[in-house]
Amino acid sequence: MLDNMIFKQLMKHSFTIPVEVTYPNGKTEKYGNGAPQVKIKVNEKIPVKDLLRNASITLGEAYMDKKIEVSGSLQVLINSAYESANSFLNNNKFKRFLPKQSHSEESSKNDVQSHYDLGNDFYKLWLDKTMTYSCAYFEKPDDSLEEAQMNKVHHILKKLDPKPGSSLLDIGCGWGTLMLTAAREYNMNVVGITLSEEQYNAVKQRIKDEGLEDQAEVLLEDYRELDHLPFDYITSVGMFEHVGEENLGEYFNTISRYLKSNGVALIHGITRQQGGAYNDWINKYIFPGGYVPGLNENLTHIIESGMQVADIEMLRRHYQRTLEMWTDNFHKVLPEVRKMHDERFIRMWDLYLQACAASFESGNIDVIQYLISKGPSARTLPMTRDYMYKD
Repeated sequence: MLDNMIFKQLMKHSFTIPVEVTYPNGKTEKYGNGAPQVKIKVNEKIPVKDLLRNASITLGEAYMDKKIEVSGSLQVLINSAYESANSFLNNNKFKRFLPKQSHSEESSKNDVQSHYDLGNDFYKLWLDKTMTYSCAYFEKPDDSLEEAQMNKVHHILKKLDPKPGSSLLDIGCGWGTLMLTAAREYNMNVVGITLSEEQYNAVKQRIKDEGLEDQAEVLLEDYRELDHLPFDYITSVGMFEHVGEENLGEYFNTISRYLKSNGVALIHGITRQQGGAYNDWINKYIFPGGYVPGLNENLTHIIESGMQVADIEMLRRHYQRTLEMWTDNFHKVLPEVRKMHDERFIRMWDLYLQACAASFESGNIDVIQYLISKGPSARTLPMTRDYMYKD
């Protein structure tokens, strides 16, 4: 009885939009003014002790297991919960973080492979043709996802102001679009590094197919173990979120060590302006070992590693839109996904995509590009930002 009362109070104060909730006993309650924008059906009792222990995992698993069903947009519902000061996502009584995690080279390899080695065929279903699994950059309102992803690649490379024949290291190279564009269109000598065997094999084949063997190389190893000469430029997209809180300093020190004097790096990653945080459900089911660092945290590590900041750009709205497009694509190919995975996996992945979109929409997390240099800030770069936007 007490559990039911507490759970109802939790639902009553958790959303800024009108919501209808149907409880396991069949009774329906409406919260907020106006017609419900989202309807929630609670099929089984959710123990309050589990919510207090870890609301993120408890509610995430309840959705995966159909103990909770939602009619309407998950993104709208979760964004509303982020916007409510009294929701389980903001109330300190319900916030729980995981204990310190291991990020040894072996654990990092296992963490990356558990996500990215789900199979290239899975990602091909709902990513665009570039196979880019990071925030796109929408220059025009009607940009397609593929256009926006290529916009992002060129936006990053233009920020570096690269010289033909110069060297580029791409840490966490994904399926190779950025590094191979740098080789093919900017005449750079590139090295990409990944821990994903699926990505490594795909990039290696792309290098061969595009005839770029003399300019491009991909390595399957930990970024900390690279045995190469320093580079003129470094890019790293969507990488530092995987290294762990305790290894952020080492990550930026490694970038500094791999950069030539006055070299330039563009680091692109998910950052919280409010300070670093874990998400327990995402850590358990999507990105083991993940940690989203705070803005001040990253800036401190950059400076302590002997580098300086030349430019910072926030792309939060771009990632929200990227995730919304991925969600639409994912929904369109569900018949194909069901041939590969069960319904629990599908509900898990749908929740992940929409919850992340809501998190960016609400400003709970951001994605930021850090343009940094080894030595005085932007010593080798043009005086104004105009060069970043010229063809």
